[in-house]
Amino acid sequence: QVELVESGGGSVKAGESLRLSCDFARFSYRIYCMAWFRQAPGKEREAVAIIDSDGSTIVADSVKGRFTISQDNAKKALYLQMNSLKPEDTAMYYCAADAQGLYGGKFLRGPETYNYWGQGTQVTVSS
Repeated sequence: QVELVESGGGSVKAGESLRLSCDFARFSYRIYCMAWFRQAPGKEREAVAIIDSDGSTIVADSVKGRFTISQDNAKKALYLQMNSLKPEDTAMYYCAADAQGLYGGKFLRGPETYNYWGQGTQVTVSS
């Protein structure tokens, strides 16, 4: 059974907003931090935002001021609020969880440092 499930993607016009959700109700391990990644065709998977277990967050410079990551532990859900979307935001967006706690640091780590992933949800922004 998949433990992380993303939803909320879709096709929108530039300037519009979307909110992505990641359901981690089935996740049975300790979560050290969670993150949103995105991957466009022909490009590497890149970190968009992270949230630590203490609630602190970091977002990539490319989305700072437009995207916000948040978590609702009662609902077992991770969110990515995306405002003022741009065509360059078009990508498959993935929810990721770190259940190892081997790296630490409040920074945007590479995908190899996360060991659980959702199936992805597509975001397409047209101009």
